[in-house]
Amino acid sequence: MTGTQAIDRAAELVSLVVHAHRPYSFGALLDETGLAKSTGSRLLQALERHHLLERDADGAFRPGALFALYAARHEPIVELERIAEPVLQRIGRATGETVNLAVPRGQSVVQIAQVDSRFLLGASNWVGVDVPAHCSALGKVFYAHGLIPVPAGTLQRRTPRTLTARQLRSELRTVLERGYATTRGELEPGLDAVAVPVHGHAGEVVAALSVSGPDVRLAGQLDAIGKLLVTEIATLSGLLGHQPGKEGAA
Repeated sequence: MTGTQAIDRAAELVSLVVHAHRPYSFGALLDETGLAKSTGSRLLQALERHHLLERDADGAFRPGALFALYAARHEPIVELERIAEPVLQRIGRATGETVNLAVPRGQSVVQIAQVDSRFLLGASNWVGVDVPAHCSALGKVFYAHGLIPVPAGTLQRRTPRTLTARQLRSELRTVLERGYATTRGELEPGLDAVAVPVHGHAGEVVAALSVSGPDVRLAGQLDAIGKLLVTEIATLSGLLGHQPGKEGAA
């Protein structure tokens, strides 16, 4: 095995262990990679020496101390922004509209990153703006996935198109079925948006991403953009360790 091959194989071992939802046994790692027992043993020992991997009480491999040290030194939100930035930029180029990344905080939606629209109409900065969740496509994503409690009382009417509590609950079922949420002039007249969930390592929703703009450009495109986002967001979720269908797999 050449030096480059050894690096590739070691990187594959680290990637498998970091993405797994529970520690990987030695045998399972050999089966997954096809490595010979002696080669796998040497590579794993080297990764242990450099604290990239470590063994638990049962001898199975899990991420090493270097990963914990890195996580402790970096604010999770900052890391999420960094990882998401190329995806937001790509979606911005594809749609030409404003792209936002948001996280839930209590009963609120906090927008943490934005790529601006290339158009003058619709070029607003939403980062830090307090938006009622029930008027927001991002908020509907968090409601649908249980990250924000659905309001029990009467909802604030921002426009004639703002949903009632009953309409909101009905729409949240649709959000889960099709994989994206929309708003059509519910926050401000003429402002439309579509949003999708971002999944983390264990399949949990950790954030949401939206595209928004004036209805003169988006009214007939929301479903097409929603389907585009469902496809694109798989890349970002994958970078965060999400592996659809492998929740709980070793």
